[in-house]
Amino acid sequence: MKLSIRTRLFLTLSALLLFFVLMSLSLTRLGLEKYYMWQKEDLLIATSTAIDDLYRGNPSDIAIELKRAANALGAGIIISDRNGQLKYTSFGPFIHQSSPGNGPASFQFPPPPPHITKSRKTIDDRTVLEMQSDPDIKIDFMVIDRRLNNGDTLHMRQTVAPISESAAVASHFMVFTGLLSILAGCIWAFFFAKRFTLPIQNLNRLAQRMALLDFSQKASIERNDEIGALGQSINHLSDQLDTAISELNQKNRQLLADVEKERQLDKMRKDFISSVSHELKTPLSLILGYAEGLKENVAQDQQSKDYYCSIIMDEAGKMDRLVHDLLNLSQIESGGFQLNRETFNLEVLLGELAQKYQPILTDKGVVLDLQCSTDLFVSGDRLRIEQILSNYLNNAIEHATGEKKISLSVAAAEDPEHVRVTVFNSGFPIPQDSLEKIWTSFYKVDKSRTRARGGQGLGLSIVRAIQELHGNRYGVDNLESGVRFWFDIDKAKTI
Repeated sequence: MKLSIRTRLFLTLSALLLFFVLMSLSLTRLGLEKYYMWQKEDLLIATSTAIDDLYRGNPSDIAIELKRAANALGAGIIISDRNGQLKYTSFGPFIHQSSPGNGPASFQFPPPPPHITKSRKTIDDRTVLEMQSDPDIKIDFMVIDRRLNNGDTLHMRQTVAPISESAAVASHFMVFTGLLSILAGCIWAFFFAKRFTLPIQNLNRLAQRMALLDFSQKASIERNDEIGALGQSINHLSDQLDTAISELNQKNRQLLADVEKERQLDKMRKDFISSVSHELKTPLSLILGYAEGLKENVAQDQQSKDYYCSIIMDEAGKMDRLVHDLLNLSQIESGGFQLNRETFNLEVLLGELAQKYQPILTDKGVVLDLQCSTDLFVSGDRLRIEQILSNYLNNAIEHATGEKKISLSVAAAEDPEHVRVTVFNSGFPIPQDSLEKIWTSFYKVDKSRTRARGGQGLGLSIVRAIQELHGNRYGVDNLESGVRFWFDIDKAKTI
């Protein structure tokens, strides 16, 4: 039976883990006790050297250090002079006292226990380390004899049974931890093998989807190895194939869009030419007709001649305003016009404009209501702001019906750095589908383009261009009783 990569990887990792655990257990059993012995030898030698450095001939002076060393090492310590007389011992129960004659009491070594010297090592010319075995109690000892600086002898004796026991306990613990390590390692190897081979399975499924020309899925492998490189290569191949098909579709769509754009541009050119031609044809026809009438002396009396001349002048004025508006709009939209920003009193500007339009308002029977705060200073191009207000007022006068009321007011804008100027006229609302189109050049809600309504459809497009140049908002709202046009102006910065 063919084994999968996941199974082979799991078995290999498990076998490798078992090998290292068994090798660690073997090394522990063989070398741990020897290592402990080396450590104990070094510790005994270091302790004897430290005692030699502190000892000055009187054991009472370093009694605390000697007791601390004996307890720390679990060893017996004896200090004797050159004649073998005992000066210090930690083997209290094993000492006996003798008093020959009337002389002072003296302490002697107890007879040495029977032992077998298993090994002897000379550390230096004053220190000897031996491994001794007691045949009666069958215990091994580590013994160090050192001749001190003043000629006394230091004898330290430590059993090595705890060392063997510690090594045995450590070996048993290593067996227990080794079994746990093998169990945990096998579990880890299982999940590692599964996680390691999962990207390969995903790449296989991705290749099968690519064979069906489905390039929507991508290999999400975030690895810096060969599998990660393979995933990137497959993604690159998928992207190349997808790009080739997408580019073909994109070019087809772009071709259709270009064709449609050309149609729109052609329609805009035709509409522009038609609009300009329409606006110029009527006044030109009237000028030519009345001029021809004057030439042919159709008007015999002075009053008729004056009437013919006024018609010619009025129509020429309309043509002049149309050309002037076209030049203004072209200059602003082309970016060749620079604003002349200044700080001015908006109340004064609105008052002058209301006074200027009063004769026209009276002639049309329109009532103007002006509402503005006193000494309201704003910042902008005063001439272009006046042009916006004039276009709004002209538009309001042309479309004011019913009560024939126009309201020109100033209020706070949506943000505190601007003020909002509104021009309201009573009358019919603007159709919903025309609210966005009225800002386009030559667009008129009145499709019939009757001369009675006046205007060429450029006023609001000029408003749009000026406000975009200022970087401020503008708009129109249908209200219940009429239409409200508005635009924002920057407040003047106070000094």
